[in-house]
Amino acid sequence: MAEHHFTLQAHWPGLRNDIGEIESGNLKTKVSIPPEMDGPGIGTNPDEMLLGAAATCYIITLAAMMERSKLEKNDLKMESVGIVDVTKGVITYKKIIHKPIITLKEDATDADLKLAHKLAIKAEKSCMISRAIQGNVEIVLKETVTRG
Repeated sequence: MAEHHFTLQAHWPGLRNDIGEIESGNLKTKVSIPPEMDGPGIGTNPDEMLLGAAATCYIITLAAMMERSKLEKNDLKMESVGIVDVTKGVITYKKIIHKPIITLKEDATDADLKLAHKLAIKAEKSCMISRAIQGNVEIVLKETVTRG
């Protein structure tokens, strides 16, 4: 069994609506509460970071699965949406919606399209971030597979 350790340094010099900093490997950014939650909106925030972790984990997992399956593509793009609910002062990360657009080669067969759909679903279930938040945050997949 291999274990990988990732370290993050955080500094928060003030109170709720101040600005902090985080640094971990190649990631170095300011952090604050987003304006939607009455914060200053400087740098990133936990909501964007969780969405970014889920989205990048998913799209990298999907690309790896396509490579292992020798499924050639012209492009792979994705939009992801995070939905955070605030009810009676309780903040809950409710849902993440991934909308990958898989563009296969023009000569892709119907079997290739079917495989791409299958891999899109499998990647969501295989991504370590999806597995980590399973049961707490609903993940919805709205994949599009085309030739081009």
